[in-house]
Amino acid sequence: MKLKNIAIVAHVDHGKTTLVDELLKQSGLFAEHETVAERVMDSGELEKERGITITAKNCAFQWGDYKINLLDTPGHADFGGEVERSLMMVDGIVLLVDAAEGPLPQTRFVLQKAIEQGIKIGVMINKIDRPDQRYEEVQGEIEDLLLELVDLAGVEEFDLDIPFFFGSGRDGYASDDPEAREGDLKPLLNFFIGDYFPEALLDKAGNLQLLVSNLDYSKYLGTLMIGRITSGTMLANKPYNWINKTGKPKQVKIGKIQIFEGLGFAEVDSAEAGEIVILSGVEDAMIGDTITSLENPQALPRIEVDPPTVSVQVSVSTSPLSGQEGEYLTSRKLEEFLQEAIRKNVSLQYESTDDPKVFILKARGELQVAIVFEEIRRAGYELMIARPQVLLKEVDGVKQEPYEKVVFDVPTESTGAVTEAMGTRKGIMEAMTPVGETRTRIEFKVPSRGLIGYRSKFLTDTKGEGLMSSYFLGYGEYVGKMLARQNGALISDRAGKTTPYALYNVLSSGQQFIKPGEKVYEGMVVGEHTRPNDLNLNVVREKHLTSVRTAGKDENIILPPIPARTLEWALDWIDDDEWVEVTPENIRVRKKVLKSNERSVKR
Repeated sequence: MKLKNIAIVAHVDHGKTTLVDELLKQSGLFAEHETVAERVMDSGELEKERGITITAKNCAFQWGDYKINLLDTPGHADFGGEVERSLMMVDGIVLLVDAAEGPLPQTRFVLQKAIEQGIKIGVMINKIDRPDQRYEEVQGEIEDLLLELVDLAGVEEFDLDIPFFFGSGRDGYASDDPEAREGDLKPLLNFFIGDYFPEALLDKAGNLQLLVSNLDYSKYLGTLMIGRITSGTMLANKPYNWINKTGKPKQVKIGKIQIFEGLGFAEVDSAEAGEIVILSGVEDAMIGDTITSLENPQALPRIEVDPPTVSVQVSVSTSPLSGQEGEYLTSRKLEEFLQEAIRKNVSLQYESTDDPKVFILKARGELQVAIVFEEIRRAGYELMIARPQVLLKEVDGVKQEPYEKVVFDVPTESTGAVTEAMGTRKGIMEAMTPVGETRTRIEFKVPSRGLIGYRSKFLTDTKGEGLMSSYFLGYGEYVGKMLARQNGALISDRAGKTTPYALYNVLSSGQQFIKPGEKVYEGMVVGEHTRPNDLNLNVVREKHLTSVRTAGKDENIILPPIPARTLEWALDWIDDDEWVEVTPENIRVRKKVLKSNERSVKR
């Protein structure tokens, strides 16, 4: 069969995974009586919970005379490394853009990478049935963006005659007519197999080369390497050369060769250039390695992705409650998990420190950090995480820090609150434009430090209706000190179990994070103070009973509801002198110095 490799890319929440669902259904992959889960490609537990794609995934289906390998990619900027790797395996991309929101930062990031690699681009304007859709303006914005990026990339020849489709992934139709509001996805499927996207016509008789672009794991086969054969033909159960980052070829025996079929795999005896394959046989494989022939071993250029911009200290739990809720507590186990996370994701890095209990993980952003540690937590680990820090550079003796372009799409009445918050975080406004009648889009250039911990405040300021997205701009001038949060912490001054009586009596001190009956210890943060300084409190005090009983003597204690403590919330909230204590059952915040007589309450 003829073959095409295509990726679907978009900004977060623009409907990629929903569109892939419909494409698979309408291509005839599922039997008519078969029930198919919603967002079938988001197979991870965290992906299902959060409704976002975290890792890029492959599937394959047949349409006409073609087999189409389709890649679903993440839309969040923190997972940009996944998208960069996916682009190495495809010959064309379909860019999905929301008909109301238009192109946003991740759209720009993906397009830039695709143009640099000379990949063919098709565009679908999705959610055309939205009442606030503005497809004509959005089409103009995409065309302007393409012109700007081609100019920036300095590409000599790039085909800017890009086809546009309009439709709705949820309702399962696409058309080149923007007025269509019904139909099916056949126009898009036929477009996939048309002349626009190139066939995977690579040198099938040439020297075998395959770049490992992704890793997986099987209980039966061990480490699985996923990549596209760039030239040559590969046979199962044969010896080949494996070239890792040392650059020295080492003979290995490749066992099974599998290809993508539907949502699963199919075993084959051989695969030709252009095919995306899953190989077993190399336990220590890393992303970026090359599998090549024995006769003429030639390594392909290793995968280089944008460097990390955020680092976070992670430590073995030293809390008084450690060992009570988790299964794994040692630094050896923690290091093993970090090594595994880095093998599967080239945009992550880690290093050890002078303290054997503490490691430093480097990532693209807060969300990526939170996802890594949420997976560790669910595997049964107990650990502690410090406040994320940006990675600074020194250029010609001048300190520099990373900057981001952040785009806010907010209700017009919230623009004042957002602008004021960005001002305190050293943001510089670059553009402000109305979007429709009730919303405004504001663009800022802001130090990455200024965005750490801002997301939850932003949702409060915009009453949950704001959209915020950002992408890495580069390094610029260091802007000096910045306070993490304005208010101090409420800290327990002794160990015990919290009581309703004690919590009720300290309600006026600030917002509380804990419920009655929770275990606390000296140095544990139990709330946010109303003032800038920290405050030590007794939250375990019990009411002393007397023999006197009169009507009205006993008050009915009613405490305000306590929101759930999530890992993202904790990483957003903490300051530099605090740890987030993470266990499989709880998220707690504590001071680095537990004893109250050894730390200052001044911030």
